[in-house]
Amino acid sequence: MEKPAVASAAKRTRSRAQSASAKAKSGGAGPGLTPAQIHEIFSRFAAAMPHPETELKHINPFTLLVAVVLSAQATDAGVNKATKTLFELADTPQKILDLGEERLRDAIKTIGLFNTKTKNIIALSKALVEEHGGKVPQDRALLETLPGVGRKSANVVLNVAFGQPTIAVDTHIFRVANRTGLAPGKTPLQVELELERIAEPKFIRNVHHWLILHGRYVCKAKKPECWRCIIADVCKFEPKTPAPAESGKSRAP
Repeated sequence: MEKPAVASAAKRTRSRAQSASAKAKSGGAGPGLTPAQIHEIFSRFAAAMPHPETELKHINPFTLLVAVVLSAQATDAGVNKATKTLFELADTPQKILDLGEERLRDAIKTIGLFNTKTKNIIALSKALVEEHGGKVPQDRALLETLPGVGRKSANVVLNVAFGQPTIAVDTHIFRVANRTGLAPGKTPLQVELELERIAEPKFIRNVHHWLILHGRYVCKAKKPECWRCIIADVCKFEPKTPAPAESGKSRAP
């Protein structure tokens, strides 16, 4: 039987999802591309990155969960640098508790919001030991009851650690989905549900990885590098950013 907190979290999640889904169906988050164009985009990503992976270093589902919590408002590179030593010392919830709050804080002090993240990691480790036998649950609602874990973080863990077809919408994915016309939406949840709706089953598990890597390295926030984008001819973004050499030529007298 579900605990009250878990049932409440599950109810809130379902309510948000149903609301966003209704808006999408009513036309508020309709795709800006045709099904053929959407298929083409995902096919190109699949050809270019057939086996995409998260850039967060981890050993097991628990260390992935910790890395994801630490990655909020921080870079993956910064998190990996801090967790390299941390995970050598503690790679289970009980070992984190044995390590203690002070030593944990010292290990992650190079990461933004480290005080809050330290308390969350200690608290979620305690919850995993006391309520889940030290194991990371394979359920979104249960994951969202853990301190410091929201829907996005839960989706990353479910996808990467357990192979579930979830899509975690971060700032990169939100930007790419809207900018390209692939899955327009006013909120991360709307974008997530729209991506789930339009992605074919063979693509869906990798959608999160393709879009986050594309947004991080090509479709950048301030200046997308359209000249080397593999979907530039399908993307709705205009005007396309010219290559540096072409920019130079256009400014020449």
